[in-house]
Amino acid sequence: MTNGTYLRYVALGDSQTEGIGDGDDTTGLRGFADRFAEHLTAASPGLRYANLAVRGRLAGQVRAEQLAPALALRPDLVTVVAGVNDLLRPRFDADEVAGHLEEMYAALTAAGARVMTVTVPDLGEIAPLARPIASRVYALNDRVRDAAARHGVTVAEIAAQPVATDPRLWTADRLHVSALGHARIAAALAEAVGLPGSDDSWTLPLPPRRAPGPLRTAGAELRWVAGFLGPWIGRRLRGRSSGDGRTAKRPGLLPLR
Repeated sequence: MTNGTYLRYVALGDSQTEGIGDGDDTTGLRGFADRFAEHLTAASPGLRYANLAVRGRLAGQVRAEQLAPALALRPDLVTVVAGVNDLLRPRFDADEVAGHLEEMYAALTAAGARVMTVTVPDLGEIAPLARPIASRVYALNDRVRDAAARHGVTVAEIAAQPVATDPRLWTADRLHVSALGHARIAAALAEAVGLPGSDDSWTLPLPPRRAPGPLRTAGAELRWVAGFLGPWIGRRLRGRSSGDGRTAKRPGLLPLR
């Protein structure tokens, strides 16, 4: 960082940081990290940006695979967003997941980087069948806040805002945020880091919409189970991941454009 501006931004994480839900693999993924880099570039035209995230990665895999490359890039600003894939596993240990995150916070802050993260909205408010894991979400968010406080990590409190669970901020799979959701996260990070021109407008609710009736809601749940939950469970049973064979989309520090 020079004169209050950031020159090297590195993003670590899983599918959300990679940008799933904002574009596609044919036209290219954008995502909140790319969008946050745009905010940063407006304030720091010399910014270079790397994105090491790979979809499907657990928090331990993010630490094992992405921390060392991130440190080698000598970033002055880092986002670490991981743990949602862990929440969905049958055997979830909040302390273990938070431990991986805290190791990354500690190593990156010790290297002189400013580290940022976000809290996770209640997934049960987005997908009713995910309500049994609400306690996991709360447990992980509490541990993230505690670890962040210990290491001076900046937390963008996405989970605290009612708009975060508006279905329009999420894709049809209900696991990834939409382009609008990615834009809101990027704006939240911009405000949290105090970028010029940033404000709390990302917290504002969307215009009201008519609530779907019971039959439409039930139909949507069945389509979600058949189209997304079933295939996801199938991959888990086969020991497969959506990130198998994939590498980071932006492994080196480059100007945004």
